[in-house]
Amino acid sequence: MFIPFVGAWINLKELPHDVHTEAYVGFAGPFVGTLAALACYWLARTYDSQLLMALSYSGFMINLFNLIPISPLDGGRITAIISPKVWLFGVPLLAALFLYNPSPMLILIAILAFPQLKAALQKDGGISNMPAGYYDVPTETRVNYAFYYLGLTGFLAIMSYQLHNAMASQ
Repeated sequence: MFIPFVGAWINLKELPHDVHTEAYVGFAGPFVGTLAALACYWLARTYDSQLLMALSYSGFMINLFNLIPISPLDGGRITAIISPKVWLFGVPLLAALFLYNPSPMLILIAILAFPQLKAALQKDGGISNMPAGYYDVPTETRVNYAFYYLGLTGFLAIMSYQLHNAMASQ
């Protein structure tokens, strides 16, 4: 669902069959968004366009924000395959963003994330709230998604930083 000037979110009619499917679907948005931002970046460099450079910077930043490991953001969907407890790392990030630049949108995300965070704080990490076998994923798959997640997050952070500096110096 997309709301102009607010953003988009995925609202599934039913839960995916397992956490692997949810992580796969969650990874698609930031991955395709990063490819689109890269295309804008390439065009900006090719045609020396400040507008396209600003669009690519925006694309990198939006996708980086979307990878904050907190549900309902895509980062929360992806990191759930590692462990729902990873969502707890997203709380300080969201709080720091709010302190740096207060926004009602961040409050809305925090409200939407509250039930998942509450479940992650349970002894079993909220696993009992899901259907049996939902979190049964091979360790290799968990490690692969952690690698992909960290790689994409690192790439987006570097590109955002580089483009911010490049645009500030012009």
